[in-house]
Amino acid sequence: MFRLLTLITTLPLIITTGTIFFRYVEGWSWLDAYFFTVVTLSTVGYGELVPATALGKIGTTIFIFTGLGVFALTIQQFASFAVRKREEHAERLAQRMARHAVEGATSPEDPAKG
Repeated sequence: MFRLLTLITTLPLIITTGTIFFRYVEGWSWLDAYFFTVVTLSTVGYGELVPATALGKIGTTIFIFTGLGVFALTIQQFASFAVRKREEHAERLAQRMARHAVEGATSPEDPAKG
């Protein structure tokens, strides 16, 4: 759980850093800088915005390598958490069904059925 919380706090930090970087290096609006950051991290890459400066291009490559890893780990951790919860739920249901089956097998016969 600690790992997931760390990733959840790291991802907004990376998005914020990328947004600020592109805002000042490329001179984009806050919205465009944020949009480019999220599109780049998610590997969608619409191509509407492209860094024009050398620093912007270098920063983008560094951003991709660092940010994509954190983004992918965050998605993986969410998926792992969801699968674990589903498995726990299925296990609880199986235990409940087994308990009901045992209770039904050990309960006295219904005299009305007789």
